[in-house]
Amino acid sequence: MSLRYISARISQQIDEELMSSIGAFSIDQLMELAGLACAQTLATVYPKRTYPRVLVCCGPGNQGVAWFAMLTTVRLTEVVEGGDGLVAARHLGMFGYTPTVYMPKPGSKDIYQRLAKQCQNMDIPIIPPSNDVEDLKKALASSDVILDAIFGFSFKPPMRAPFDTVLPLLSDSRLPIVSVDIPSGWDVEKGNELGVGLNPNVLLSLTAPKEGSKDFTGRHFLGGRFVPKSLDAKYGLNLPPYPGFEQIVELDSIPKPNTDI
Repeated sequence: MSLRYISARISQQIDEELMSSIGAFSIDQLMELAGLACAQTLATVYPKRTYPRVLVCCGPGNQGVAWFAMLTTVRLTEVVEGGDGLVAARHLGMFGYTPTVYMPKPGSKDIYQRLAKQCQNMDIPIIPPSNDVEDLKKALASSDVILDAIFGFSFKPPMRAPFDTVLPLLSDSRLPIVSVDIPSGWDVEKGNELGVGLNPNVLLSLTAPKEGSKDFTGRHFLGGRFVPKSLDAKYGLNLPPYPGFEQIVELDSIPKPNTDI
């Protein structure tokens, strides 16, 4: 059976179950596993001997992928995308890369602040927010690869400041880009139909690939080794096996799947 590409609705339902008594995961656990998968994906495609300097671009926290609903009214969509980037930056530093974090609009939630502090404790530079994009231009000029954790699942047009300036600068840099879950500026179900999103070289889908990524033509990986077999079967995800102890699996060799009926 082919791998299923899922809609926003199904993704939200899976997220809710992962964070409920059924899945029994905490936010911190899931973000740590997601960030580790991000770091592994980048390291797999862009080895540190050739691409040692990584610019990790993190969203503000309220633009993230629709992972996991909290049991209160607050959802992890409000923290996760930038959080994944911060966790990935920390792991990349441990892998021997030289990461720099760029946060055009930092998140304010406690978990986001703690993840940023963890990066600071590892002497990972964090570019302070500014209306001036010169700092971003300098960072791009001294980077070898970009990790895109800016937008994700909850992006809704139009593109607003400062991101309407940031995304074109990332594209114009001609640096290779690794995007998390869905490329920044893409609709989770309709893809880049508006033409305002990034066109990354590599995409890491989390939990299961989203409908909007069906037309993605670069190298495509899946991260989400935390999904229980019961949820895989319940939603007909048909997730592939992960090799060895890896947190990621490449999807290029897997046929394009059926989407939601």
